[in-house]
Amino acid sequence: MPLQNRVSPTGDIVVSDSRGALMGNRGGRLHDDAKHLADRRWVTKSWITCKLHFKNRHRDVMSEGYTELFFLDEVTALAAGHRPCAECRREDWLRFKEAWCRGVGADPQTTLVRHVDQRLHAERVRRDRSKVTYRSRLEELPGGVFVAVGKSRNPWLLREGRLVRWSPGGYVQTADCVAPDVTVLTPPSIVAVLRAGYPANVDPSAA
Repeated sequence: MPLQNRVSPTGDIVVSDSRGALMGNRGGRLHDDAKHLADRRWVTKSWITCKLHFKNRHRDVMSEGYTELFFLDEVTALAAGHRPCAECRREDWLRFKEAWCRGVGADPQTTLVRHVDQRLHAERVRRDRSKVTYRSRLEELPGGVFVAVGKSRNPWLLREGRLVRWSPGGYVQTADCVAPDVTVLTPPSIVAVLRAGYPANVDPSAA
């Protein structure tokens, strides 16, 4: 039976039987002994994305330790507020940090992982655990950003000037956006990272 461990661009953790391109966690254990999610949706402010395979490490999903979460692709993880792991994705983290500092105007000599995590946490969830969003004109956003159009909560990825609709198993629909404004799901600092040129992975179904 599929587990509730797939993360959507809205930050919700949903049930899906597809594996995804990346694994990650939110700093600790979110599940009970029956492998069901408890009430909390994070333990620390360190929300990361990891490689599926690293140094021959093997884990039983939703057993001891942290709760393994899975993502369709990296742009999905970024929209949810996750960053690259500084251990298993070290090179990606360094590229991310470089783009972060360039995008938000931070000093690369003094910027630490915890500074990134603190800012991201303030930009991704409110006190009531709802997702932080804001309004923007679509033409002002870089590719790789997720948006919602109108009153719908369906996540759409901005890619090569068009919108492609997200689903847990892949992107399923392409459309032109005619709305003057959209609701941005990707945190503002991540938008700045993408604008600064960070090369986030996108699932091939978006092509």
